[in-house]
Amino acid sequence: MNGETAARQKPLRGRPPKVERNFTDTRQELIRSGLEVLTETGYLSAGIDAVIKNIAVPKGSFYHCFKSKQEFGMAVLAAYGDFFAHKLDKFLTDTQRSPLQRMAAFVHHAGQGMAKYDFRRGCLVGNLLQETPLLPEAFPARLKAILADWETRVATCLDEAKACGELLPDAASRELARVFWSGWEGAVMRAKLFRSVEPLDQYWKFFHHSITTAPAA
Repeated sequence: MNGETAARQKPLRGRPPKVERNFTDTRQELIRSGLEVLTETGYLSAGIDAVIKNIAVPKGSFYHCFKSKQEFGMAVLAAYGDFFAHKLDKFLTDTQRSPLQRMAAFVHHAGQGMAKYDFRRGCLVGNLLQETPLLPEAFPARLKAILADWETRVATCLDEAKACGELLPDAASRELARVFWSGWEGAVMRAKLFRSVEPLDQYWKFFHHSITTAPAA
């Protein structure tokens, strides 16, 4: 190889190599970037520029994949719902632990995740719940569906806790699951505010005590 040939093949300093992205790859990268941005800022404050800056794609590519910010937000929310459901299954179906130990492990892991990102990121669903009055009409129904799905998973785990004697047989699993998520979202917001896992640990301690302590006669 002569010097002239080598010079032609050597990439220019400071310029990233050209990488061809197909539609599916670009769409998935935009959704991943959206997950990062929206878990920090919510939907209303999130700008398209911040999303595309993370992955260095032109704005035209964004609108080639998504017709609007609303369509993009719904895609990000759907991806988050699926991701979080998978995470719940990882913990709540772990037969190496008792049912309530599985929930405790989930809480601990969630705290580690928040600490990893210096408490900048929270729960996307919780972020959007705060914005619900100002969100496009399609969002509330989707949020309700995701919460119902998470509640079902926790309720199933609580049913198993009843079956193995960790909970009283007459414990209302579905109602307790709703209470868990209502309190959980508040604990996550408080953890972001105080930049500490303590609110998550306090909430779990309170919830665990309240569901395992028999009411006074």
